[in-house]
Amino acid sequence: MRAYRHFLWILLCSLVACQPATSVPISGDTLLYDDFTNPASGWDHFSSPEGTMDYDSSGYRFLINSEQTNFWSTPGLSFEDVRLEVDVAKLNGPDENRIGLICRYTDGNYYFFMVSSDGYYTIGKYIDGNIIQLGQDQMKFNPSINTGLAINHLRADCVGNTLTFYVNGNPVAQVKDTDIVEGDVGLLAGTFAVTGVDIIFDNFVVLKP
Repeated sequence: MRAYRHFLWILLCSLVACQPATSVPISGDTLLYDDFTNPASGWDHFSSPEGTMDYDSSGYRFLINSEQTNFWSTPGLSFEDVRLEVDVAKLNGPDENRIGLICRYTDGNYYFFMVSSDGYYTIGKYIDGNIIQLGQDQMKFNPSINTGLAINHLRADCVGNTLTFYVNGNPVAQVKDTDIVEGDVGLLAGTFAVTGVDIIFDNFVVLKP
């Protein structure tokens, strides 16, 4: 566990040119920054037979052992318009997975911005117990997404009724929706038919857009 951050850096350098894994934004006002070195910064400590969510070696890790299951965690805050960014990598498990950001989490409802480790993405909402993709009826492939064990930098802008998703600095989707206007921010990971999705997040930042 202690070697995760070193492992991610070595892994990145083996796949692409050795550039910094993250680019912390310099524009806008920072509302929250978390590198997950403080296990009391507000995220869930959760463990069950279905999986775990917890701080792990200066990252925040999801391990999901149940089929067709999403786990999400939020720090217990509330915002209206935000720009979210995070670095994420798959540690183990299937490439067919769900990895992403959450905005406007309120009473169990939220918007999600997801990629998979086999190169697919979507924007959608979880509302009144229903998962609804926005602007598309299934996840779509985009070459901006690094596949396999590679690190991805995700950015989600939730501004007014406009939701915009960027992966590794490239815009991949933009939609409009008015159902949820404010709420918490967070992280999400999940499985499809194969269990063992093992994901680690780092450098989570919330900016005023």
